[in-house]
Amino acid sequence: MARRGSYAKGVAKREEILERALEVIATEGYDGASVKRIAEAVGLSQAGLLHYFDSKEELFTEVLRKRDEHDRAHFGLLREETDPGPVHARASFVRVVRHNADVPGLVELFSRLAVEAAHPDHPAHEYFLERGENFRTLIERNLAGQDDAAPVLPPEVLTRVLQAVSDGLQLQWLLDPTVDMAATLDHLMAVLIPASESAPDQAQREGAV
Repeated sequence: MARRGSYAKGVAKREEILERALEVIATEGYDGASVKRIAEAVGLSQAGLLHYFDSKEELFTEVLRKRDEHDRAHFGLLREETDPGPVHARASFVRVVRHNADVPGLVELFSRLAVEAAHPDHPAHEYFLERGENFRTLIERNLAGQDDAAPVLPPEVLTRVLQAVSDGLQLQWLLDPTVDMAATLDHLMAVLIPASESAPDQAQREGAV
């Protein structure tokens, strides 16, 4: 029983670390989010924090997983279980991208880790592969192949293009904060995924929430 209780406490502490790390990175930026700063935020030493994660890279990878979890819960981003259809999915996607402009530290973390994770031994390598595959699968399910609004590209090409544009816009925005990531992506999706006659107004309303 004591062992089970210790395990539960460990899981709870790990969750606390991830939640606090999200807050620190979002508010203080990537450069301010050292292991030391995150450890202080949860009342641990650096060694104590790394007891729950094998490395700084693993910690940051799990922070990104936690961010994805929050985005799905708060913005309804391409939820597999609801199968929202093209209009709602497009609006949800745009809302997430718009929100990213408010958390530059997390955008920078994602972009930096994505480059580092190209090495197959990096702790974030599998995360980015899985995230990309899930992202494309859900976009294809929710946006492609609509009878009344067929996309202008094959689904497998469309999903790759949207992923590439979304990731690329984040890099452009980090270099030039005047770039409107959400508006640019929304305009592109309007061209690549034509909506039915009543859908544009609905998408515009949902995207403005």
